Amino acid sequence: MQPPDDFNPAMGVPVDLAPGLRRVLAPNPSPMTYRGTNTYLLGTRDLAVVDPGPLSEPHLEAILAALTPGQRISHIVVTHTHLDHSPLAAPLAARTGAPVLAFGGPEAGRSAVMQQLAAGGLAGGGEGIDSAFRPDIEVGDGDLIEGDGWTLEVIHTPGHLGNHIALGWEGACFTADHVMGWASSLVSPPDGDLTDFMAACHRLHARDWRVFHPGHGAPVNNPAGRLDWLIAHRQGREAAILEALTDTPATARHLAERVYTDTPAALLPAAERNVFAHLVDLTGKSRVEPTGELSYTAKFRRLA
Repeated sequence: MQPPDDFNPAMGVPVDLAPGLRRVLAPNPSPMTYRGTNTYLLGTRDLAVVDPGPLSEPHLEAILAALTPGQRISHIVVTHTHLDHSPLAAPLAARTGAPVLAFGGPEAGRSAVMQQLAAGGLAGGGEGIDSAFRPDIEVGDGDLIEGDGWTLEVIHTPGHLGNHIALGWEGACFTADHVMGWASSLVSPPDGDLTDFMAACHRLHARDWRVFHPGHGAPVNNPAGRLDWLIAHRQGREAAILEALTDTPATARHLAERVYTDTPAALLPAAERNVFAHLVDLTGKSRVEPTGELSYTAKFRRLA
């Protein structure tokens, strides 16, 4: 899905999204972050900052400059520990005295199969983990983060990252990188787990949401439709992988080259990671199996 060309807000300038909610775009555009990371300011007096963003002095100053007289930052909430979302939390906390809340450190929430792959030596694919991140306060699924006139519901949505959370607020949901309007989410083992990702998609789909506020791109005004697309997109990739495995076993790399035919060469390593995530998921569902040990370089054959 191509990104909407009309989403191009000025970096560092607060944009009103709803009463008590503003967005400030970080100056980190890239093929993986679209126009940049969305930082959200929630509240009218004591504010929550959702995803302070990358380590950027201009962005730090932009967040602080967005405060109006009588406002202060009382909470800093991090949805997950990628380098485009969490590193500015510590400098912002130092400037404001606000605690940092998150599900946990970089390996929190990692599934058992991903723990096994990591123990076997599989490292991330360069997506940028904030390995030093530790929250002041750990939050869990179902917890409520309460502030001055606002309440956020913590929804654990692992998949893009094991420690990924979404945040429910008055019929809206801050979905970070789990659901975005401009692209599908990257799922890269051992930090990402497709089985968890799909379960979280279905869990979000079971709720009646009014709007999603993603980590990148414009608000998603048809949450159920977007989740339908995201689930169908993944199911389509799964079907293509199974079809490619009909005749002969193959590695994730070879499958990526066959399945992601319209992907630029620079993004094929990310596509390969996505394919491997599908292969791990399909192994768990007994649809494929590795010809040896489950590993990133293994060949996989189709079972059903």
